[in-house]
Amino acid sequence: MSGAEGASPRVLSGGCYCGAVRYEVSDAFSYAFNCHCSGCRRATGSAFKPFAGIGSEHLRLVAGGDRTLVYGGEAAHDVHCGTCGSLLYSMLDHGRKAHVAMGTLADAPSIRPSAHIFVASKAPWHEITDDLPQYAGHIT
Repeated sequence: MSGAEGASPRVLSGGCYCGAVRYEVSDAFSYAFNCHCSGCRRATGSAFKPFAGIGSEHLRLVAGGDRTLVYGGEAAHDVHCGTCGSLLYSMLDHGRKAHVAMGTLADAPSIRPSAHIFVASKAPWHEITDDLPQYAGHIT
């Protein structure tokens, strides 16, 4: 093998606003979107949630695991810092997938959001001004 062939993905660091909870994740995301659903808007307090998806085995808490707040059920839930409330990531598909809130990454990932999803329920006061594709719901 030559060059980057066979090389492990770079490891990115991330964490909450107050620094109590920190995580590491491989820079091997499968997809990234800007989600405009009402749940993501409420969880972030923003017009949309930029997130990057990856298998949960590529994400690990490195500090503050005992300080997390989990909101949701077994099939899908959000993981927040229990101190400052930052939404760090969402677990889906019974814990098999993680959607990392891109704003909590300290390092720049190689992926960028490729589309806006759930724009049918976007905040009426927000205007999407980029040229990314827009989908009324989820991309299948």
